[in-house]
Amino acid sequence: MSLMYPLGLLGLIAVPVLIIIYIIKNKYTEQLVTSTYLWTLSEKFLKRKNPISKIAGIISLILQILAVIAISVAIAHPMFALPGKAKDYCFILDGSGSMNITQNGKTRFDIGKSEINSLISGAVEGSTYTLIFVGNTTDIVFENLEDKGRAKSLLNDISTAYISSGFSDALGAAQKIFDANPSVVNYLVTDKSYSSVQNATLINVSAHENNYALSNVSYEVSGKISGTAYSYENDADVTVSLYIDDNTTATDTVKLNLKKLTGAQFSFNVPDLNFTSLTVEISQSDALTLDNKVIVFNEYTDSTFKTLIVSETPFFVKGLLTALGARDIETVSPDDPAYTETEEGGYGLYVYEGYAPKKVPTDGAVWFINPTNNTENSGFTIQGDPVNTLGTLVYSKSSATRVKSLLYGTEEVRRNDIYITKYVKCGTYRNFTTALSYDSNPMIFVGSNVYGNREVVFAFDFHSSDFAISPAYTVLMRNFLNYTFPDIVDSTSYSCGETVYVNVLANCDSIRVDTPLGGIEYLDVGSDICEYELKEVGVYTITMMIANTPRYVKLYSAMPQAESATTVSDANFIINGTPQSGGRDGKYDDLIALFIILAVIFIADWMVYCYEQYQLR
Repeated sequence: MSLMYPLGLLGLIAVPVLIIIYIIKNKYTEQLVTSTYLWTLSEKFLKRKNPISKIAGIISLILQILAVIAISVAIAHPMFALPGKAKDYCFILDGSGSMNITQNGKTRFDIGKSEINSLISGAVEGSTYTLIFVGNTTDIVFENLEDKGRAKSLLNDISTAYISSGFSDALGAAQKIFDANPSVVNYLVTDKSYSSVQNATLINVSAHENNYALSNVSYEVSGKISGTAYSYENDADVTVSLYIDDNTTATDTVKLNLKKLTGAQFSFNVPDLNFTSLTVEISQSDALTLDNKVIVFNEYTDSTFKTLIVSETPFFVKGLLTALGARDIETVSPDDPAYTETEEGGYGLYVYEGYAPKKVPTDGAVWFINPTNNTENSGFTIQGDPVNTLGTLVYSKSSATRVKSLLYGTEEVRRNDIYITKYVKCGTYRNFTTALSYDSNPMIFVGSNVYGNREVVFAFDFHSSDFAISPAYTVLMRNFLNYTFPDIVDSTSYSCGETVYVNVLANCDSIRVDTPLGGIEYLDVGSDICEYELKEVGVYTITMMIANTPRYVKLYSAMPQAESATTVSDANFIINGTPQSGGRDGKYDDLIALFIILAVIFIADWMVYCYEQYQLR
């Protein structure tokens, strides 16, 4: 036996103190009694019948001494060695997405943690505990920890992930621990089955729960959304519904007869292309709701900024921007008495057609169409009067990346010439890129102004050319719009575990990411592209602040298809080596028995005290 706190035995000093107090204590008390002969006979009779009263005081002293001894020993915390009874435990806990599957109100992950808690509770004191957690990454949560309470607390603090880093790293960590200590007892807690497990005990928490899932849901610009539905445990009839924006009533539904593990295709036609989001959902409930719904966001929503068109004839431009997804468009004539340039502000795009302001706005992108005068800080100048001529625009032959992006998709339409009858010569004093030209003069060129905001300049009048009715019009204007408002992300649909590449736009002050579980993260804006890994299932919101103007984009991170399967078989989980049966010395330091003894002593002493004081005989 050993003592955790040996100084607690100093409390035994109270034993001789009690004895001294007992010796010097006045044992006589003054009492008033009747002097009758009957009372005297009764006293003699009672004394003969209750001999224990003679040693009542000694009993109290003995009980008090025992109480002092019990308290001192309890403070010293004795520990009794149990040779070879304790063990070293190593738990490998699966925290992948499939562990979110529920059974009887509990997830597989919760059931797995309960199994480990039970093993820790039943282990002999002196055992050590190591936990390897396999989630987004493989981590050793604690190692060789002896404190049961601490081990349980750290275990309960772990949350399941939505993806899996795989068991190769976990197996490597377990192998390293086993090599250092062949007597370690390994437990693999997972929902996967293995054909071979060596030097570990498999605890499979799968119960073959029923689960349906959606996969490969995508949207086509033509107005069609499609995907695949699965049933992982049995054949089933399910209903897949389509919801547009925040509507709670399904726009369309389709009934599918699902065969086990065989995907069934479905598709919907979207009647309203002017949407913000489309939600596809399986109506039937199952053991995992995370993979029953997928949200697809309109990829052009990010470009639908508040637009101001200053023009007497805004028909062509407004019609095109509306077709490309812009919603909040205001138009004003430059001759309108109510219009003043000083009132401008709060627009993402300013379009000046047949008009040139005195200076460019500071808070948004700018398009100039047939500019008539020079504009301060615009980055280009008008050189001379308009030139009247009939000519054909020439596409740039440059191999520069920017030119390729501006002319993307025009190969099929270049055989149709674009004619102009009038244009203005422009000179640039900033870095502009020419997309189309005439007689070596830039006709359509792009760049940025003094404030860093992007500009697109058309040096001719749409009404004095056939550009607005040419096959190239829509293709080129979409490219120019994408240049003006580059997509913050390349797509709005991902699977959990994928990396999103966020484009950092000019004048970006900050990028904030709101996660599905309520987390908030900020990205570094020091480079052109930021990388962000999706670790949760649900809707992410990315907010980019540009010159105090927020730009929002939402994306959906779906459950990985591999994590939707209710039953997964892996080949093997083999820890190489020969196990040893030896264990470490355990210890027994349960103080409950001492406290029970102490309680009994106090009760007995109280009874003796009452006997002495009140003569309860």
